[in-house]
Amino acid sequence: MSRPRIVIVGAGFAGYRTARALSRMTRGRAHITLLNPTDYFLYLPLLPQVAAGVLEPRRVTVSLSDTLPDVRLVLGEADRIDLDERTLHYTGPEGEGGTLAYDRLVLAAGSVNKLLPIPGVAEHAHGFRGLPEALYLRDHVTRQVELAAAADDPKACAARCTFVVVGAGYTGTEVAAHGQMFTDAQVRKHPLRRGMRPRWMLLDVAPRVLPEMDEKLSATADRVLRERGVDVRMGTSVKEATHDGVVLTDGEFVETRTLVWCVGVRPDPLVESLGLPMEKGRLLVDPHLQVPGRPELFACGDVAAVPDLEKPGSYTPMTAQHAWRHGKVAAENVAASLGLGGTRKPYRHRDLGFVVDLGGAKAAANPLGVPLSGVPAGAVTRGYHLAAMPGNRVRVAADWLLDAVLPRQAVQLGLVRSWSVPLDTSSPELARVPGGPGQRQEASARSGPGAAIEADTQGGGTGTGPERGRAGDEPAKGQPGSGPAGPQHGSGPAQLRRFESETAKGRPEDGPTGNRPGSGSGSGPGSAVLRRTESETAKGRPEDGATGNRPGDERGERQPGGEPAKGQPGGEPAKNQPGGEPAKSQPGGEPAKNQPGPTPPPPDSGAAPGPVKRTDVPDDSA
Repeated sequence: MSRPRIVIVGAGFAGYRTARALSRMTRGRAHITLLNPTDYFLYLPLLPQVAAGVLEPRRVTVSLSDTLPDVRLVLGEADRIDLDERTLHYTGPEGEGGTLAYDRLVLAAGSVNKLLPIPGVAEHAHGFRGLPEALYLRDHVTRQVELAAAADDPKACAARCTFVVVGAGYTGTEVAAHGQMFTDAQVRKHPLRRGMRPRWMLLDVAPRVLPEMDEKLSATADRVLRERGVDVRMGTSVKEATHDGVVLTDGEFVETRTLVWCVGVRPDPLVESLGLPMEKGRLLVDPHLQVPGRPELFACGDVAAVPDLEKPGSYTPMTAQHAWRHGKVAAENVAASLGLGGTRKPYRHRDLGFVVDLGGAKAAANPLGVPLSGVPAGAVTRGYHLAAMPGNRVRVAADWLLDAVLPRQAVQLGLVRSWSVPLDTSSPELARVPGGPGQRQEASARSGPGAAIEADTQGGGTGTGPERGRAGDEPAKGQPGSGPAGPQHGSGPAQLRRFESETAKGRPEDGPTGNRPGSGSGSGPGSAVLRRTESETAKGRPEDGATGNRPGDERGERQPGGEPAKGQPGGEPAKNQPGGEPAKSQPGGEPAKNQPGPTPPPPDSGAAPGPVKRTDVPDDSA
């Protein structure tokens, strides 16, 4: 008799716990396959400490292969689920497609950044849901402080040392608290202009910090933040984001180069494509975490609307604590449905309290309902994290000890660029790589809980204004691979090369290309074909689109590496030029139409024989 096939989508808190529990319960009596974009489980609660340089990145990751030896790991992202055929189609990390058949399917795909219809946010803000985003923020903050210390202009210095965090929930509060400590430590080594110090702002429309927690804990967190120098503004948010700063809802304009988006999350849009009953973007399940009418389908974690039996009529919130517990119950019920052990159990929970790490020895916690602050809360918080982590406990504790006795190393690694971590992505755990395969970019994001951003776009776009393209079009302005829009003329071989590179792989060619004229929504016959992969078009899923210039890339100025200016030799192509080719009539470029060979520029054109390197703009786009 063949062993049943169990497929688990996602290795977050819910998916990882499901896989681990199922592996222990079935003991080889079932084929367990785990589909995940990365080969690690990410312990999200400690991510702010990575951004602040307290922990090294690998400390908050746990190897899936090492800790789940009896589970088959498949790297990739789920694209489509055929419920009738019981098959799941996915795309691997190098663009290859694959299919997994299952007898039981557990959906634990997690969540993505939540977008709101605020002009400029998609272009100028960064989220905080994955390791690449944390690494980018650490480099970006370090760079801004270093550039500010060397700046002669007080106004530029103040703008670079102003960091705006939107969202005063768990993540936003911890990012602001750790960030203020991190930058204060930096300026002790790189003093700023007299009377200046880094300024962190924490904004939220809620009436208080940590509105989901007990008022005593909220007051504790608020007091610690203000004592540390964080500018806490409740009842205030961002009205518009620009390349020079943000306009607040009270009308104030704050000059800044950093906008961190911690407003909240929404379920992964994969579940919306199933056409099953939903509750605010989450898949409706019964108390046993099973989808009604689909005995083979289970869902848990952030993608599942699980009835809260302790509060009839409501659903469990999207927290790591609930997702971790969901995973255990899901594993027990999947095993029971296959006759591999135990009986079905409904999901019930008892609130054990929450902890918020505010940096150093400061924290706010209420274990078992007992409110704590100061050093006791800090000890409880760190003890809780060590107990909850499924691995790396010794390494994490060692990093905490070293941070307590040694200064932090504030250096830029330059591993993640601004355009690699767009806000409007369905895969925050993956950094966008030039020439890599296309990421799954949800079409359903414009019809689910993230549909609010549709109101701020034209034609279902992902940005603002008429020049913005739709999800699935060419990458936005200032993003690598953003090619010229509209029909291309005289570009036969070059166009075929772009079709081979971009259409077959669904990714831009290697190397950033800067801003392109007309790189928005594109027009002309066949342009949509050139922008989408054959597989994604057949699936009805648009290609992952980039989102425009990010904080730290000098707001539309060149990318690192001394990228030449528009129209210069070796620079980006001019409008209506074949993508990835130098502009016509430029040295090294494609010969002008009906010309036998390259035509040198006129003497007064200002064109140089080599790349033009600007020295008046600091390189700030790593």
